[in-house]
Amino acid sequence: MSQLKAIIGLGNPGTDYADTRHNAGAWLVEAIARDSLTPLRMEKKFLGQYAKVNFAGQELHLLNPTTFMNRSGAAVAALCQFFKLSPEELLVAHDELDIAPGTARYKQGGGHGGHNGLRDTISALGNNNAFHRLRIGIGHPGEARQVVNYVLSRPGKSERASIDAAIDECLATLPEALQGEWAKAMNRLHSFKG
Repeated sequence: MSQLKAIIGLGNPGTDYADTRHNAGAWLVEAIARDSLTPLRMEKKFLGQYAKVNFAGQELHLLNPTTFMNRSGAAVAALCQFFKLSPEELLVAHDELDIAPGTARYKQGGGHGGHNGLRDTISALGNNNAFHRLRIGIGHPGEARQVVNYVLSRPGKSERASIDAAIDECLATLPEALQGEWAKAMNRLHSFKG
């Protein structure tokens, strides 16, 4: 199994979206950058905010695309082309409607499940969906027609605290994932309820 070399956090750019549920993936990457004491900086060639960090003894590329969510793939493809990364070396963090706030799940491969950021990323990688995902639970509003407003709005205080707790647990399990110990990382993360 390929070793992870990059973590990409999906979200929408700008202050209007920074605290919305759809940016949960970007929150994870921001937390890694913060923990690594390395700020994300705008990098035009990657169409996003980028940092190279040492995390858990491993060099990692961090990227938060600053394209809109449905155009995330262009940033991911630019990073992959520049550093010659294969999809299997990527971990894409994103918000997930199908799991509750306070939970997160690792996954490899699969479809996009209606997530526009994943759909565009798969397409930009030549329809290769073999990348790893980190699904950060934001819960579901209950009705399909409410989804767009829901993901583009801010979570309440306790909901955000649950999401942040799950992100902290993601950070705690990442060293195992980076070592290729996916079963261990999944076991710990998937039993966490923040």
